[in-house]
Amino acid sequence: MKKLKDILIILGWVDINNTRSDIVKIGIYIGSFNPPHRGHVKIINYLLNNGIVDKIIVIPTGNYWHKQNLVDVNDRINMMKYYENERVIVDTSYNEYAYTYQILRELVKPYNKKDLYLILGADNIIDFDKWDNFKELLTYNILVLNRNDIDVNSYIKDYPENKISIIDNFKYIDICSTKLRNDIKYGRDVSEYIDREVYDYIIIHKLYK
Repeated sequence: MKKLKDILIILGWVDINNTRSDIVKIGIYIGSFNPPHRGHVKIINYLLNNGIVDKIIVIPTGNYWHKQNLVDVNDRINMMKYYENERVIVDTSYNEYAYTYQILRELVKPYNKKDLYLILGADNIIDFDKWDNFKELLTYNILVLNRNDIDVNSYIKDYPENKISIIDNFKYIDICSTKLRNDIKYGRDVSEYIDREVYDYIIIHKLYK
């Protein structure tokens, strides 16, 4: 299996000879994706279609906290792979790192740090100061997808202004992953929230039973 850096070079996302003059903004989208749903896809499409980032690396996380009902990372990678294209790559290299700062430390090896944009939901920013090495994370570019019920500005007022960008026009979809998993378990209709390919994968592999 090719390493992420090798894949990125093939795709032209990494300029090993430093010959490119254009700046490519790379979004880093880390999450459990348990399961991947249309809320996740909407975030990816919004950031790409509005030119906020040029490419996105999606990184499904491993089960290092031993969460209940978190299916195997390989299944979550496979489900996210349905959304992979020339602008979206689903990572298979950094899934077992326990902390976000560890993943970003690895990503600055093939990339310029200034080209990386960590993607966060507004709910993530509430306890962001409790994340491991959060001060190190504040040295990266951060995109926060706003939602009406959270006053993001009140949480970031003491953070470096030049590092955090709030995406105000994004229309948040309120999807509860726990409820979604329960609906799948009991055979309820989830077609409003999960694409057919993902749902078929879930059924075939008997996930969330």
